[in-house]
Amino acid sequence: MMWIFTSIYTVVDGFFVSNFVGKQSFAALNFIFPFVLVLGSFGFMFGTGGGALIAKTIGEGEIRKAKTIFSLVIYTSIFCGIVVAVVGIFTIRPFAISLGAEGQFLEDGILYGGILLAALPAYILQAAFQCLFATAGKPAIGFYVTLAAGIVNIILDAVFIILFQWGLAGAAFATFISECVGGFVPLFYFARNNPSLLRLGRAQWDLKALCKTCTNGSSELLSNIAMPIVAMVYNLQLLKYAGEDGVAVFGVLMYVSLIFQAIFIGYSIGVSPIISYHYGAQNHKKLREVFRNSLIFIALCALAMFIAALIFAESLSAIFVGYDDALFALTIHAFSIFLFSFLFSGFAIFGSSFFTALNDGITSAIISFVRTLVFEILAVLILPIFWLVDGIWASIVVAEIMAVLLTIFFLWLKRKKYQY
Repeated sequence: MMWIFTSIYTVVDGFFVSNFVGKQSFAALNFIFPFVLVLGSFGFMFGTGGGALIAKTIGEGEIRKAKTIFSLVIYTSIFCGIVVAVVGIFTIRPFAISLGAEGQFLEDGILYGGILLAALPAYILQAAFQCLFATAGKPAIGFYVTLAAGIVNIILDAVFIILFQWGLAGAAFATFISECVGGFVPLFYFARNNPSLLRLGRAQWDLKALCKTCTNGSSELLSNIAMPIVAMVYNLQLLKYAGEDGVAVFGVLMYVSLIFQAIFIGYSIGVSPIISYHYGAQNHKKLREVFRNSLIFIALCALAMFIAALIFAESLSAIFVGYDDALFALTIHAFSIFLFSFLFSGFAIFGSSFFTALNDGITSAIISFVRTLVFEILAVLILPIFWLVDGIWASIVVAEIMAVLLTIFFLWLKRKKYQY
């Protein structure tokens, strides 16, 4: 639920900008946002990788050690966030220019992205805590914090964009403030006495634990870096084959995909501490039970999301681009191809997260890396040669099918080693 709501309020910027600022600003937002996501991906690495190690350590009965690792992960996240934010602020303009942005489109993208980069330390903390609240045994508190941050973002979007007429900058400032809520409130919660399994305290330098955290979370890091990189490649192809309208349509598809896939991502993150705990406790019967039930859940959700996308494609498109008939028609057509990806994407997402929970970061990283940086990029570069713009929409479906086959291979290969 936390991840679903996070996805919804992430989409709010796009809704307000598209409907109250204009489609050029909406395209600029979608053009530059992947750059910010790449830099913020370290939060997911620390959250998922650290969460897997901490939960396994708790399962082994070493509670004090788990708290020490938790503190190390959080302090490292803060330091990393500051360094990456500074790098991002100095590189955003040359990056945008290198991808072909120019004129007002370039300036809009830099304005939005620059404000978000200033909040990057808070965003990285927010991403890490969203995973670690479940590990601490307090997922409900994590949801309430996310809910609060989301409500702040929605209200401030309306105030800054509609009432104050701040345009794209208003959307960026609303997100800036909401990320500070999502990142710093948990910091204060864990810094004081609390009823969870974890608390921030004095950290001991443990290079082995930090390396294991990074290795475990490398798949989520690669996945979250790869998705924006892939989005950039899509944007380049769309600018070539369909112009700025194509970039705007892709933004709509990504927003809907973000909400739908949040179910898979949220479930995978929610169940990971359980998998790690049983693996650490060597409870193979429970591990097999959780694995089997998870596959059933993913399959049912995939079917439900496909049907929902089929039924509500027009309504979802109208929310963002209903004001422009040509853009609306192009979005509906793209949706009719893109929605088939929902049948497959959840299995690779869960498979990668499953191996992270088993502290097998290498296998998890291979699934994430090949799924996005190999299958998707090859598909989006090759298929448009034969089917033009339709090849771009179909490439996502083809890549997800290939990713499912790769995931099945690794699940079969590792079944005896981990006894799931």
